[in-house]
Amino acid sequence: MKKICVVTATRAEYGLLRNIIKEIYADEELQLCLLVTGTHLSERYGYTVNEIVEDNIPIEAKIPIIEEIDGEKVDIIGTMGNALLKFSKAFKKINPDILVVLGDRYELLSICEAAMICKIPIAHISGGEITEGAMDDIIRHCITKMSQLHFPGCEVYRQRIIQMGEQPDTVFNYGDVGIENIMNMQYMDLGELEDSMGISLERPYACVTFHPATLEKDSPVRQVEQLLLAVEQFPDLDFIFTGANADDGGMQINSTIKQFVSGHSNCFYYTSLGIKRYLSLLRKSRMIIGNSSSGIVEAPSLGIPTVNIGSRQKGRLQAGSIINCEINVGGIIDAINKANNPAFQQEAKKVENPYEKGNTSINIIHEIKRFLDNGGTVVKKFYDLTEK
Repeated sequence: MKKICVVTATRAEYGLLRNIIKEIYADEELQLCLLVTGTHLSERYGYTVNEIVEDNIPIEAKIPIIEEIDGEKVDIIGTMGNALLKFSKAFKKINPDILVVLGDRYELLSICEAAMICKIPIAHISGGEITEGAMDDIIRHCITKMSQLHFPGCEVYRQRIIQMGEQPDTVFNYGDVGIENIMNMQYMDLGELEDSMGISLERPYACVTFHPATLEKDSPVRQVEQLLLAVEQFPDLDFIFTGANADDGGMQINSTIKQFVSGHSNCFYYTSLGIKRYLSLLRKSRMIIGNSSSGIVEAPSLGIPTVNIGSRQKGRLQAGSIINCEINVGGIIDAINKANNPAFQQEAKKVENPYEKGNTSINIIHEIKRFLDNGGTVVKKFYDLTEK
């Protein structure tokens, strides 16, 4: 039986990995070793490990790594140092046949470094993407070069990974795992959502998530204040905010939003909604606003317009339902008005999503099993484009 180690460090990442984790757990030829870390284990970020427990997924180990400075700011370097040391010990103890990771979080960089040093092959999901406004862009490419298997979300990203020197027969485009969630989700109805969230959803509403753009020099608080000034111009819409992630500036963003919400009856704040509640809410919303990847990847498959603010997602392949705007009040207001237009709402329901395929998780697991059956070595050869 092959031992498959999966690491999850954030609520969003677990939501995307959820189907893959369940498929591994159900496979009689595989042994799931789920390691839970990062903000999952932080009360400040909603202690979202509870969502995993509710899914009845066995957890191999909980590995706390988050360091904070005076309880007000995440110490990213300290967190990365903790991840490197603690996961090195965990990998030596568990000795998995392969590590499965998704995305581009800074925690994952240290975790993958530990796996590399321990000579554990890595299967990387969602590589090959570009997000010019965040340091995640650099981290993502570093993880690609440490990985032996690659599962990008679309063909453009597959070609980019090959361009980075990865062998074509190790790079597979089976679509984005987030779209698979949308296709397979058992959604909550409006009444269930209202009971779960403790609010009425009778009025039209927008979902809002705004994360720090970590490569920009501008203050994240000033940026989110521009968004909030725009929100004030739409008293006939409700706005449901979810918390920012644990990047530098995330806590300040959340504090600013919570203070704003306390003085506006049409605004609501939730640290975390969980994948089922979030997607159920999103599919009935008028639009998604902010700079989250869910507005780029998942929202088009739900027929929901996206107001994408700033440079954080710049470079990602986009569907026609996405409206890009700068981080200023006027631009955000114009974008919300466009997204709220009935004609644009109808157009959003018809767009093709470049990330959409099918059977993503099953295909990924098939390739992982084939890789392990063929020896599963960490050794790989650089692919030069002149070899074509």
